[in-house]
Amino acid sequence: MSVTACQGLGFVISLLGIAGIIAATCMDQWSTQDLYNNPVTAVFNYQGLWRSCVRESSGFTECRGYFTLLGLPAMLQAVRALMIVGIVLSIIGLLVSIFALKCIRIGSMDDSAKAKMTLTSGIMFIISGLCAIAGVSVFANMLVTNFWMSTANMYTSMGGMVQTVQTRYTFGAALFVGWVAGGLTLIGGVLMCITCRGLAPEETNYKAVSYHASGHNVAYRPGGFKASTVFESNTKNKKIYDGGARTEDEGQSHPSKYDYV
Repeated sequence: MSVTACQGLGFVISLLGIAGIIAATCMDQWSTQDLYNNPVTAVFNYQGLWRSCVRESSGFTECRGYFTLLGLPAMLQAVRALMIVGIVLSIIGLLVSIFALKCIRIGSMDDSAKAKMTLTSGIMFIISGLCAIAGVSVFANMLVTNFWMSTANMYTSMGGMVQTVQTRYTFGAALFVGWVAGGLTLIGGVLMCITCRGLAPEETNYKAVSYHASGHNVAYRPGGFKASTVFESNTKNKKIYDGGARTEDEGQSHPSKYDYV
């Protein structure tokens, strides 16, 4: 899979996860009334993070918000905080990932900057997904605890008769939406982090070093590596030393005292 395709796939999956987290946070059916012992009822209760609702058999639904903050259970406030933190981080990561897409060019932004932005958005998506999964799991654990505590008080053994004394609540649709959305956001963040490695430019360990000659009389030929000096160039020409003519080969094989002057 190419870098662009992996980045685009991670962006789309994260976008779907973010939409799911927002939808789960706003939904009212985090906990619904258990109808196991009473399938036919005139009213149906369900609760969310922000309000509780009652739906009558006639189809009329009435909802009432939680107008108190200190009166709510501490676990419910913790779930609210986790979901809000997840939404904020995911939105920031989404904005960063838009500018980090390889198919979008903004000014003179190089690949190294896009790689860093992609890694940042991926980490934000991962944290957001973990926050959503943790918030939904905490609420589910609270429901399970209250369910079994209510079950212990509901059933009384009186000649095999079962009597219901209070309403029990079970998992609502918002919990499953939150789990799926958190998982999608987490997967999208992992894909964005993997893409970061492909966007980063490869660094080489070999660096070019310029070489400067140490002597002033050394000349380099472009065709080879042999260096010649002023004294060697003088011996290549025909010279007359000590009253006789010396050729180039003789001058090199039998140097005279004038060669060292």
